[in-house]
Amino acid sequence: MTVGRKLLVGAIALSGVLAAVPAYADVKAGVDAWGKGDYTRAVGEWRPLAIAGDPDAQFNLAQAYKLGRGVPLDPGLAESWFRKAALQGHLQAGDNYGLALFQLGKKTDALPWLEKSAARGEPRTQLVLGTMLFNGDGVPRDFPRAYALMTRASASGLQSASQTLAQMDQYISPADREKGTALAQKYALQATPAAPSRSTVGGNSARVDVPASRVAETPQPTRLPPSSPPARVPAPTREPAPTPTTPKPAPVKAVASKPAPVKATGKWRVQLGAFRDQGNAETQWNTVRGRLRGAQPFYTKAGSVTRLQAGGFASKADATRACSAARVPCVVVAP
Repeated sequence: MTVGRKLLVGAIALSGVLAAVPAYADVKAGVDAWGKGDYTRAVGEWRPLAIAGDPDAQFNLAQAYKLGRGVPLDPGLAESWFRKAALQGHLQAGDNYGLALFQLGKKTDALPWLEKSAARGEPRTQLVLGTMLFNGDGVPRDFPRAYALMTRASASGLQSASQTLAQMDQYISPADREKGTALAQKYALQATPAAPSRSTVGGNSARVDVPASRVAETPQPTRLPPSSPPARVPAPTREPAPTPTTPKPAPVKAVASKPAPVKATGKWRVQLGAFRDQGNAETQWNTVRGRLRGAQPFYTKAGSVTRLQAGGFASKADATRACSAARVPCVVVAP
């Protein structure tokens, strides 16, 4: 038996003094095994440490139960281990605990965890909380804040957030959109994303094709008369299989103050919103045209929706810079 293993056994026997011994190597060994697909071995490394109170091991064991890797799939046990780690201050566990509570229908219990996570800049919880605020689902309806949170989640690269933001654009008033955009810029400056731990698995990278809490793929909401209340945005429901040891996305930088040069012959475009009425799209263009000198507007029909796009960009980089200069929710559109 190695010295490290003797220390581990002693910690378990003393039921709670794990923090006093160098257990990190064992947690990391589990992460390495997980990365190689040896989930049973990974769980075997983490379980005694999790029982003894190590928050990284508790988080990893929760991930295993959430995904059914190395152990039977068990959302209840996943929630329990996420909670144990979250109560010790493990930020990623707090993110996942809030999402787990939401998906189990415990929205009142989930709300304070979602609020803390979204304020820190976690895009998945911004997506969920923004949807709740837009629909008035368990919280008072707040269109500007819903729009702001969805804008931040979209900016992180979550495709579901971008799709939901386009749905919001059909029903939210210009005044609420302006307030939400300003609030999103404030959130961007306040966000303090947590650095990923070397000893945990299942990071929250936006490069994962399907986010951990995604909005269902649904048709666009039906057109509503002006006096009707806004349509509900589908609540996030589906979980993916996170990629082990994936780093978190870098913090979004503050928007640029000057538009990038535009070549009118380019084929790249940016989308500046989707609107129920073309008049609203034209109003939006009049708001941003001065920031996109040389770009040409395009009003593209998609069913009952008009998508406002600006074109003439020579490359994806030019289009990305133009999105930053526009200072409104913006998505790059490839030729």
